[in-house]
Amino acid sequence: MPGWSTLRLLMEVTFRPGTPQDSEVCGTVCYNAFKTIAEQHGFPADFAAAEVTVGLMSWVLARRDVYSVVAESEGRIVGSNFLWENSVIAGVGPVSVDPAVQNAAVGRRLMELVLERAREQKFAGVRLAQAAYHNRSLSLYTKLGFTTREPLSCLQGPALGVEIPGYAVRPAKEEDLEACNRVCLAVHGHERSPEVLEAIKQGTATVVEHDGRLTGYATVIGFAGHAVGETNEDVKALIGAATTIAGPGMLVPTRNGELLRWCLQRGLRITQPLNLMSLGLYNEPSGAFLPSVIY
Repeated sequence: MPGWSTLRLLMEVTFRPGTPQDSEVCGTVCYNAFKTIAEQHGFPADFAAAEVTVGLMSWVLARRDVYSVVAESEGRIVGSNFLWENSVIAGVGPVSVDPAVQNAAVGRRLMELVLERAREQKFAGVRLAQAAYHNRSLSLYTKLGFTTREPLSCLQGPALGVEIPGYAVRPAKEEDLEACNRVCLAVHGHERSPEVLEAIKQGTATVVEHDGRLTGYATVIGFAGHAVGETNEDVKALIGAATTIAGPGMLVPTRNGELLRWCLQRGLRITQPLNLMSLGLYNEPSGAFLPSVIY
């Protein structure tokens, strides 16, 4: 049974939409939350410094395609969560709660609110990437209806500078969007057109061509990007051509032993395990892929 301090906190916590003015506090809370949990389990933090998460929050809270929820207690922000609404599938995260108020059901309510939003907006499915070492979040998400679909390995290291014979990689162009969508639809059963178009406009997206046609793409090789290919060779080519592995690392499906082994044999190292989890629509992938930290 919870103590009086927990009951008092639960009565005082309120929830509201986030605003750009919340960026600094939300970013600081997010940094401290992720750092504390990672250190408790002996893993590196996802974010190098609070300035990184403050910048992330500034960007996310200014987006119209991201629904935000902020938790407050006695006028102080103690947590936040986000629903990415730019596809037929909605992505969740980052969800963070001030370490001082952990285990007081704030995280549960933040999750419930974004899932309520997803139902209201009639998304076909909701997905997230969960830090596998954090057993409490795994338990929570499972109880909320999520199913673990894919164990992931976060890999980091220097750019490989490797070419795959017969698989040519080049920067993506807007006229590639339709072909990119076809590949994603064939592999996952849905497309991620807005994300791909955004990455193309930002100059981070790449495509791979084999036998005279486009067979894969990446928005960016790294934590925040996803990649899709008809075969492992397509994704290997995209990884091999990347000039850097952005952020904490790229997420490789652990069950894809061939691709994971190829990366490890070239000097990349596993930094942490994660789980890709889904609620609602999910199709078993019929090709090679790298999910983002959102999904």
